[in-house]
Amino acid sequence: MDKFAALTEPNRRRIIELIAVNGEITSTDISSKFDISAPAVSQHLKVLRETGLVFVKKRAQQRIYSINPEGIDEMWEWLNQLRTHWNARFDALDALLLKEHNKPKGKKR
Repeated sequence: MDKFAALTEPNRRRIIELIAVNGEITSTDISSKFDISAPAVSQHLKVLRETGLVFVKKRAQQRIYSINPEGIDEMWEWLNQLRTHWNARFDALDALLLKEHNKPKGKKR
């Protein structure tokens, strides 16, 4: 699964938001924020780990999650490429509309 597909699931987006806001957060604390089972949250975290969106480190019996900046940066780079493409297209459209708007009007009889 790719990063964008992983984020189509609303619970995973919410998990990412929780981790981003907290910096680091345990899986137990993440699970406490959801009305779904701990194993279901664990599966969502697994998907986020496997797609490279989050890191996990073990401290004693805890699993602590944080955002993987490289995973997020990869998504930003792709989005910025699209933005650059579309901005160029919109700039061309603006230029065309301005040119059409500034054309001399035909004479009225």
